[in-house]
Amino acid sequence: MQCAVEIQDFNGSRRLRTSEKSPQKPSYTMPKYKLEYIWLDGYTPLASLRSKTQIKEFASFPTLADLPLWGFDGSSTQQAEGKSSDCCLKPVAVYPDITKKDGVLVMCEVLMPDQKTPHPSNSRATIPDDPDTWFGFEQEYFFYKDGAPLGFPKGGFPAPQGPYYTGVGYKNVGSIARKLVEEHIDICLAAGINIEGINAEVAKGQWEFQIFGKGSKKAADEVWLARYVLMRVCEKYGVDVEFHCKPLGKDMDWNGSGMHTNFSTKFMREKGGKKYFEKLMAAFDKYKDEHITVYGPDNHFRLTGLHETQSIDKFSYGVADRGASIRVPHSFVNSEYKGYLEDRRPNSAADPYLVAGRILKTIQSVPTA
Repeated sequence: MQCAVEIQDFNGSRRLRTSEKSPQKPSYTMPKYKLEYIWLDGYTPLASLRSKTQIKEFASFPTLADLPLWGFDGSSTQQAEGKSSDCCLKPVAVYPDITKKDGVLVMCEVLMPDQKTPHPSNSRATIPDDPDTWFGFEQEYFFYKDGAPLGFPKGGFPAPQGPYYTGVGYKNVGSIARKLVEEHIDICLAAGINIEGINAEVAKGQWEFQIFGKGSKKAADEVWLARYVLMRVCEKYGVDVEFHCKPLGKDMDWNGSGMHTNFSTKFMREKGGKKYFEKLMAAFDKYKDEHITVYGPDNHFRLTGLHETQSIDKFSYGVADRGASIRVPHSFVNSEYKGYLEDRRPNSAADPYLVAGRILKTIQSVPTA
């Protein structure tokens, strides 16, 4: 590119001189993404969510293949001893986070220091998976503030259950809860987390969201991420999320919290049949103890035979029966025993990886021929 420049001679006369000038290259800086790595710690009987952020430059929103492994101190999360504390985070799912500029939610598995072997606390790595098995999780929980469910009077109790389920109005849901759940919906939808709905539940301060997913791992990934998002939303309002299945105690006349799990396979949706259904229910009965083992801690407080539950030591199924272990929808029977079923035993604190994995394992034990 030529540039004309005015110069002055020693004698004071002025003239123009043309010079060659290289064009300037536009400067470009790649966006710096905030990668929030999220994982489950090693606490028992219930793992907690953990997270930490690293900043990385990418030309565009990172894919799973772009994301590096990342180490952390497992001695602070009940996943290693101090003398050998290194653990490794392996990204397994990635979603945008609209709460931050260039924010990224990264769900991770925990690996041993060899960066290959799943850590013993890694409940995701070893479960069976099948994209044709669909899951719908109904995640119940309580909002808690100052040691009590949101809306409970200090040192006392609100009016008995009845008006709170799907309730409307300040006296039923208060002034904060709906703001929390609607903000939660917006963040999940923007991230691509497949949240399908919310509602106020039976007890004061109790709510539910629903997640649908295809495959045990993907569906459970999104439950854990939706839990994480909800807890993050609540931080700025000074509210906690209580996932314990019976936070008010087993003897109180208030509903507990579940994570009812709807499920279907391709065979159940397309062929089904009463004979197969009866074999499937026999398998669920046979493995009822194995299911209860992974259906969440303290479930004996909740599965008492009261408050729309079956007793923890029994297995039953029934059409539209919310007091059964497995609820059979009318639509299932009317479609010649095709469609989905609902396992009502998983509680609100259960690990959805283990729940989905156990359900699929039992289904796979039943021949379809």
